[in-house]
Amino acid sequence: MLETIDLTVSLSRDEYKKQKVLRQYQLRELAYELYKKGRSLVIVFEGWDAGGKGGAIKRITERLDPRGFEVFPIAAPHGDDRSHHYLWRFWRRLKPPDEKQVLIFDRSWYGRVLVERIEGFCTEAEWKRAFREINSFERQLVDSGMIVVKFWIHISPEEQLRRFESRKTTPYKSWKLTEEDWRNREKWDLYRRAVEDMLLKTSTLRAPWWVIAGDDKCWSRIRTMQILVDLLSRELDYTPSELKKRVRKSGKGKKKG
Repeated sequence: MLETIDLTVSLSRDEYKKQKVLRQYQLRELAYELYKKGRSLVIVFEGWDAGGKGGAIKRITERLDPRGFEVFPIAAPHGDDRSHHYLWRFWRRLKPPDEKQVLIFDRSWYGRVLVERIEGFCTEAEWKRAFREINSFERQLVDSGMIVVKFWIHISPEEQLRRFESRKTTPYKSWKLTEEDWRNREKWDLYRRAVEDMLLKTSTLRAPWWVIAGDDKCWSRIRTMQILVDLLSRELDYTPSELKKRVRKSGKGKKKG
């Protein structure tokens, strides 16, 4: 499946800036519709190291009401999380729509069939069973009224190496690069096979995967926001305003100069 993704797609900087503002305003409007209709949106971000997950999340949330969303950066489990079933720590982070309407997971329960599978943190029987458990988990979320959107941001190994080298030589980015990133890169083929299994076995009608070409960050960020706008518009039966209308409305009645 990953081989079918065209990583050469790109977007000009000017078009990116224009589309970013439009999509951000539309997402803010749709987030308010979630609140009014008592619905929740669960967004899952998975992808290669340095794929651009954090950048995409930042653009999605930039204009949202901070009272209505929460981002969960998921790392290795600690404390109580280690003593429960792996899905428990995600169940307990889910919140009712009157508290938070948009819940974003920067990495997620799919760690069981990716890093835990590759690094041997669970048995083969456990990660194979996880495909059924995850599908059941997501089905319950959708049946309860939640909207589940899953993104895999796909980049080439060459682009990943370029970003690693950039992080290494850029002081304010160097903290993002760890020895674990380099070790994971050496297992690229193993992870790729695990990703293919994940996409094949957990992309369902209720919670399909969206694979985003990520070599060009401008393209991937706009594509991600566009998918969210389209899905929410259909799910909520609501069409958000176009930017031109919004600008014209906001400028109505103002004096020149």
